[in-house]
Amino acid sequence: RTKMDLVQTGENVDIEKDFCLERFVDFAKRVTDALRAGGYWCDYIDPCSGLSMINRDSQHVYGEVDALVTLLNYQTTNSGCCKVVLHPTWGSAVYPASLFAKAPVSALRDAIASAERDIRASDPAA
Repeated sequence: RTKMDLVQTGENVDIEKDFCLERFVDFAKRVTDALRAGGYWCDYIDPCSGLSMINRDSQHVYGEVDALVTLLNYQTTNSGCCKVVLHPTWGSAVYPASLFAKAPVSALRDAIASAERDIRASDPAA
């Protein structure tokens, strides 16, 4: 969930998008580093390009918005030339980003909890 509606434009929206990107990449790197250290396959998608960030041997683009429409039946709206996902509760005040893992749920939960703990320790406002 974001602090503002990301369909809007302007400097504050750009700042929010940059913050969300940086926070997601930090979170995803921490989670995938922990999972990979445990011997599990995992990857995350660059929300800007749709490309895999760990397994870079492919140039296939993963469409975050299309995936949410297909997998969760989310609705979309258009903003200029971009499709924007509409979360059922938060509308367009969301920043979709994906992380994939082939690991036991317990290992994924532990990696997520550790990443969240570390991020909060370095930024109590998180």
